[in-house]
Amino acid sequence: MQADRFRTHEVENQAPPFADVDLLAIDAPLREGLEREGAGWAAERVGAFAALCGRAETLALGARANQKTPELRTHDRYGHRIDEVEFDPAWHRIMALAMEHEVHNLPWRTQRDGAYVARAALHSLLSQVETGSCCPLTMTFACVPALRHQPEVAAEWEPRVRGTRYEARLVPVAQKDAVLIGMAMTEKQGGSDVRANTTQAHAQGRGGPGQEYELVGHKWFCSAPMSDAFLTLAQTPRGLSCFLLPRFRPDGSRNPFRIQRLKDKLGNRSNASSEVEFAGSWGRMLGEEGRGVRTIIDMVHHTRLDCVSGSAGLMRRALSEAVHHARHRAAFGKRLAEQPLMQSVLADLALESEAATALMLRLARAYDEAPRDEGSRAFARIATAVGKYWVCKRAPAMIVEAMECLGGNGYVEESVLPRLYREAPVNAIWEGSGNVICLDVLRAMTREPDCVPALLGELRAARGGDARLDAAVAKLETWLARPGDLEPQARRLVEQVARALQASLLVRAAPKEVADAFCATRLGDGGGLGFGALATGLDAAAIALRALA
Repeated sequence: MQADRFRTHEVENQAPPFADVDLLAIDAPLREGLEREGAGWAAERVGAFAALCGRAETLALGARANQKTPELRTHDRYGHRIDEVEFDPAWHRIMALAMEHEVHNLPWRTQRDGAYVARAALHSLLSQVETGSCCPLTMTFACVPALRHQPEVAAEWEPRVRGTRYEARLVPVAQKDAVLIGMAMTEKQGGSDVRANTTQAHAQGRGGPGQEYELVGHKWFCSAPMSDAFLTLAQTPRGLSCFLLPRFRPDGSRNPFRIQRLKDKLGNRSNASSEVEFAGSWGRMLGEEGRGVRTIIDMVHHTRLDCVSGSAGLMRRALSEAVHHARHRAAFGKRLAEQPLMQSVLADLALESEAATALMLRLARAYDEAPRDEGSRAFARIATAVGKYWVCKRAPAMIVEAMECLGGNGYVEESVLPRLYREAPVNAIWEGSGNVICLDVLRAMTREPDCVPALLGELRAARGGDARLDAAVAKLETWLARPGDLEPQARRLVEQVARALQASLLVRAAPKEVADAFCATRLGDGGGLGFGALATGLDAAAIALRALA
């Protein structure tokens, strides 16, 4: 009785934790897209990983990996230089789960059509749990096309990339079943302008492709320094060249790879981004001397695909959290999800998420088809840059609106939404921020003659499905055919291409209410500048219901 005197309230009208959910079963756009884009055979495989990712204990690992952030150990207790990074056990468990499920290498382990599509789904699901771990997995996935510029190097390293047993120890790769490959390109003075790099590579013999070099210089950003090897750029007498730089020399001794410090970043805090020095570091040249950008750009092209799938995953998790909360929280006499204005917000968020998912999977299918189809290669080349720009730009705004759906409950660090919000900008910055990507789109348009026809072919595939889309495509056809300097308008052009491309995909594949609402709000006058400002006549309730099965 005494205790009852001081009881002030019962805990009620709070949503239960979003946990112990099957992330594929609740995501109709992802399920449908897997089948549509040629990866129906992988539904069971993706479903198993989705169920694992949605478990409470897995989600808790993601939170812990970002609370217990990496620590740099430059020396051991005796003063020996070791340059190692210590991670919380949660990080290692997530890495082990991801590698076991082939997030880092599925297309290299199977020749089946749809392998890129299935892997994009796996990567997107992992992004809903923990994004920092995606960085080393992405780079390892993306390194293979660059390695193949030097067949004898690929023959040595690619079998290790195909391994699935995570090994956290920093030991020579001969002692490992699987490896991780990182990237170190940018320098202080150049940033995206890698041709301004000053790191030098000195031949240890006759020099040339596949030969041994010693590298001396610095790298301002080196992602995942605990990796077993890195693709990097350095100057030779013939210009900027690409190298594979392992953490160990062939004799088993440590390569002089100095981790100077870890970057204190806005987000992506579980991932140990670093500044490094090459102090006579041993490496082998990949590809032609002086053509390093051409060699490593194949890796960049693949990592940009993951910028899209990673952002789509962040958006999907934010949407799930918002819808889940709105279905359980009541205000002013009824559930939030039953209130028309909240339905408009949730529907608008769902449109953005579904469009990102559709584009992610369509891009991945183009990678599957590219080796045997020139049109798919051209489409992947230009549309990946378009998607990277737009989806990564939309993610932060979409996530902050989802956070607002939860009010104060979404703003506190006990919620996942602040972490998602901090994570979102990295995909827009990594592998080329907005201006760099838009200039790359223009480069593809003007220098690669197959790219514009491939893009227009994809847009025209939905002709007649929606008058607003037809008008948008006609406008783009006129714009792209017009001579003149497009650079001042590049962002506007890429944005309009992206929205039309997403609309084309939804008109062909999504339920009518989704496609109609997307075209109305993104191509017509049926939406405002902010999320949720929908015009009347759109079926917001049906769209919101589809958002979380």
